[in-house]
Amino acid sequence: MSANVNQQKYDAEQIQVLEGLEPVRKRPGMYIGSTGPRGLHHLVYEVVDNSVDEALAGFCKNISIVIQKDNSVLVEDDGRGMPVDIHPTLGIPAVEVIHTVLHAGGKFGGGGYKVSGGLHGVGASVVNALSERMEVEIKRNGRIYRQVYARGETQTKLEIVGEAKKTGSRTMFKPDPEIFDEVDFDYDTLEHRLREMAFLNKGVRINLTDEREDRKKKESFYYEGGIREFVKHQNKAKEPIHPDIIYFEVKRGGDVEIEVAMQYTDRYNETILSYANNINTTEGGTHLVGFRSALTRVFNDYAKRNKFLKENDAGFAGEDVREGLTAVVSVKLTEPQFEGQTKTKLGNSEMRGYVETGTNENLMAFLEENPAQARVIVEKCLLTARAREAARKARELTRRKGALDDFALPGKLADCAERDPTLSEIFLVEGDSAGGTAKDGRDRARQAILPLRGKILNVEKARFDKILNSDQIKNMITAFGCNVGDEFNEEKLRYHKIIVMTDADVDGAHIRTLLLTFFYRYMKPLLQNGYVYLAQPPLYQVKRGKEIHYTYTEREQEKLLAEIAAKYPNTKMEIKRYKGLGEMDAEQLWDTTMNYENRTLIQVMIDDESAADETFSMLMGDKVPPRRKFIEDSARAVKNLDI
Repeated sequence: MSANVNQQKYDAEQIQVLEGLEPVRKRPGMYIGSTGPRGLHHLVYEVVDNSVDEALAGFCKNISIVIQKDNSVLVEDDGRGMPVDIHPTLGIPAVEVIHTVLHAGGKFGGGGYKVSGGLHGVGASVVNALSERMEVEIKRNGRIYRQVYARGETQTKLEIVGEAKKTGSRTMFKPDPEIFDEVDFDYDTLEHRLREMAFLNKGVRINLTDEREDRKKKESFYYEGGIREFVKHQNKAKEPIHPDIIYFEVKRGGDVEIEVAMQYTDRYNETILSYANNINTTEGGTHLVGFRSALTRVFNDYAKRNKFLKENDAGFAGEDVREGLTAVVSVKLTEPQFEGQTKTKLGNSEMRGYVETGTNENLMAFLEENPAQARVIVEKCLLTARAREAARKARELTRRKGALDDFALPGKLADCAERDPTLSEIFLVEGDSAGGTAKDGRDRARQAILPLRGKILNVEKARFDKILNSDQIKNMITAFGCNVGDEFNEEKLRYHKIIVMTDADVDGAHIRTLLLTFFYRYMKPLLQNGYVYLAQPPLYQVKRGKEIHYTYTEREQEKLLAEIAAKYPNTKMEIKRYKGLGEMDAEQLWDTTMNYENRTLIQVMIDDESAADETFSMLMGDKVPPRRKFIEDSARAVKNLDI
């Protein structure tokens, strides 16, 4: 966004202090979500967000991120440079306040930023607290300033180390191995997020470089077309049904900017990505409500005005005008109010009206000015409306009459006795044989078993009415109790752990992907809120005399064999490689895969909405070239493969 007069002032007076830094190292999960991979990568985003805020204010055009050989990260921008003057209250340089005091920054009404992407202004100080070393260099006032920190503490005074002709900030940090489970950054994870940031901030160049041995790579993300190019990117594995990407930009009152880009494809599901100040509002909010409402109204008005619908026709429902749609809705505002379970739902009430009015005017104008493209879209909506009526009838068959009406549950389901969803779990098991073993080995009080016969329908290639006519999918919907699509009701979910348990081979992986595709497209809150898990059955059983060991990965197996060989040279061992769940008896399946005490479960959640949509579209869609490229790129990482 363009700068105004007040934004030109960015010094110590703009840095407001709310509280100290002590809690961060004690409870890092409260500040970055977790100490696993998600939290590790969040450190990078926090530092990059500060550079993006400079771009939003109109002072930064280039941001560079480098993963260095020692897994430290360097972030550099050409913004104004962080303030270095003495803070009026604390008596230390403002840059030191930013990096050593929690909730200190130019985002809390101090006037430093008109629009900020940071949710809580905790970025730099939290990254410092969770890094074993952090170095900051600032180009400002014709000089280069430098300061060093470690684990939240200042290590050196702010020093002048040279002269500078330009301005900007440069931050190096190395995550603390005492805090994080692992400190190895994943290039692809960073690539997805940084590309998304470049799409959302047109005209800003973001460079990503990996300098680590055997992983050297470099990419530059720059999109003059902004979210128009974002939509094009999301549709690369889909087939658009009209050539133009519909785009409009709306400004309201000098403090609000709205951008919308959209295009219809031949797919049967919708992809609407919404953002507020660059934050992915995965739970939606007022801006998304306004967009969806306008979408329905505009297409009904246009269809009736142009005789696609008769005056007495019921008209299009919301789902009719969203089928096959790929859209990005991005708003930027001064005081965002975030709500919801994960603070990713925009709550500003005025945004609904702003987005709704802007969409009404601009979308209707596009349809009127492009009648050929409008016809194609409306005809797709008409087909969807007819299919919706068929789906409504099919849906009735899937509805449960009540949470305790066992007669309404699918016959193949072996339900559990527990009725508290927070204590109940359901295993989706590949095949009747393994299903029978799981039924015999389970804890009947809390564990339900639903066998799946073969591979379920690929929902990426099917309309909703066909999906609801699939017995496999109907059984899952009925067992879960929470319905699907627009009628999904999380409060009626009967199990708070949905565990996919398939063979450790290619077919098992395919079944897992089909199930995850269905959950993502039609039961997304299951993935957003952490209800879905993957069971981890063992790969090997190793017997040495009366001792029995199970290993779950090739690396674990190699380590076990080495340990046994070191303790018992020349000992005889029986090694069994499991090809499927059916090779274990009920007791073994319980001991290795279902026992609460011994088992390993992998929780499946969505870290990146756009990356998830892109991946499912590519893996399960009709276009072969993107899938072939993915397989070729991924093949290098595969060491052992069962076919």
